[in-house]
Amino acid sequence: MNKKLEFMELYDFYADWCGMCRTMMPIVDDFQKQHPEVNLIKINVDDEPELAEKYNVSHLPTFVFSDGTKVLYKCNRMLSSEDLEEIYQKSLKKC
Repeated sequence: MNKKLEFMELYDFYADWCGMCRTMMPIVDDFQKQHPEVNLIKINVDDEPELAEKYNVSHLPTFVFSDGTKVLYKCNRMLSSEDLEEIYQKSLKKC
């Protein structure tokens, strides 16, 4: 039996100097508008190196979907809006 999803976070690990991260910003912002139920947390790895280390972020951009207790899906590459939606749907199924 699947539990009802009550909480989902999307961690967006980025850096100001990362061109691919800047390219992803409008895609991530559009995703947030389409899914206001997802808590988007943007994390600048230069400002939060401990958090980046905790999630083993070694490439940028990195995206982590979490249910608040565990990582549901992690991806460290650029994504299209379709890719991001697909990963979100896969994350929902893991709940």
